[in-house]
Amino acid sequence: MGEMAVLIGVFAVTFAIGILLILRIPPRLHTPLMSMTNAVSGVTVVGAWLLLAAGGLGGLGLALALVAIVMGAFNLVGGFAVTGRMLRFFKKKESPHG
Repeated sequence: MGEMAVLIGVFAVTFAIGILLILRIPPRLHTPLMSMTNAVSGVTVVGAWLLLAAGGLGGLGLALALVAIVMGAFNLVGGFAVTGRMLRFFKKKESPHG
């Protein structure tokens, strides 16, 4: 149980630091920040898949790995969709006369 307490403590500290950093980001940097969180979500999904493949997870570990995969995949898909929409704003429109 001591190992789980350390992991929960690391999660809590990184969560708090993440919130503090995101609150200080200017609005014009939110889109590049979202692109970076897509990469982090990808790493989370891969890490959770590796944990599942390694086996030996208890019931709680299995549940957390599955939740990480679902939430990470959701963030990946949504993040890329929003980033794609934002990038379309910067594409030049073709003129109707060719």
